[in-house]
Amino acid sequence: MKNIINSLAIIMALCFLGSFESKAQANSSQTQNPYYSRTDTSKLNVSNAEWKKILKPSVYEVARLKGTERAFTGKYWDSDVKGTYYCAVCGNELFRSDAKFSSTCGWPSFFETVRKNSVLYKVDNSHGMHRTEVLCARCDSHLGHIFDDGPAPNHKRFCMNSNVLDFQPFNQAKNSIKTKSNIK
Repeated sequence: MKNIINSLAIIMALCFLGSFESKAQANSSQTQNPYYSRTDTSKLNVSNAEWKKILKPSVYEVARLKGTERAFTGKYWDSDVKGTYYCAVCGNELFRSDAKFSSTCGWPSFFETVRKNSVLYKVDNSHGMHRTEVLCARCDSHLGHIFDDGPAPNHKRFCMNSNVLDFQPFNQAKNSIKTKSNIK
């Protein structure tokens, strides 16, 4: 019995150390993206080749190649935690949870942005559809699309991809840097 307890203690210690090491590696990888800032709102002009070196492939696919994550698979589609959503590519502040609503579409949905100039809009006639694409105003990354079937008063639904969003709960310090999972 004593051997089993000792073995469990060793396994738990190794798991803890592995978790600590993973978090340390993730935090140090944040420095690989020199363009990420939650305070700088200046326009970025970065090539896709440079973004490809910096971003995790799943983020690059959506943000730079205008891909879409599968419905009901993103980490934020059904989250009701209170906080702020940022662009996972550059850190631009985009949405607050008080503008998030359950649309049952399978992606996080918001009825308004944090500020009028946090996103850009572009006509998207791809895939045989006529839609309006939503881009990050700071880095021009694809975030999702906007539709006119949201709640009152504006009836807008910003249908966003979770993997191009970073989230910081309101209960964390405002200036703390969240561990990024968007960087290689």
